Amino acid sequence: MLQMNESTLKKAMDTLEFLSQDREAHRLYEERQKYLHDEASMIEWATEKGIVEGEKRKTIEIAKNMLSFGLEISVIAKTSGLTESEVEALKD
Repeated sequence: MLQMNESTLKKAMDTLEFLSQDREAHRLYEERQKYLHDEASMIEWATEKGIVEGEKRKTIEIAKNMLSFGLEISVIAKTSGLTESEVEALKD
């Protein structure tokens, strides 16, 4: 395991030495790193947004099922986290 760490460290040091000698290579490296960071951020944002939207759809589906069982709107609202007006709108 120690050899792998030393190898990784040597590779990083070699890369750093190369980049410090060539301004254009350093600029391209920085641009690539920024691109990779931005791409990872977009993927994370899209994933989180999809999860939140999926949870909202599931909550609405459950609230509709509760309505079909004749539960009171106030109970459904408290249980689901939806507002009473949101639950009321699901009746239509």
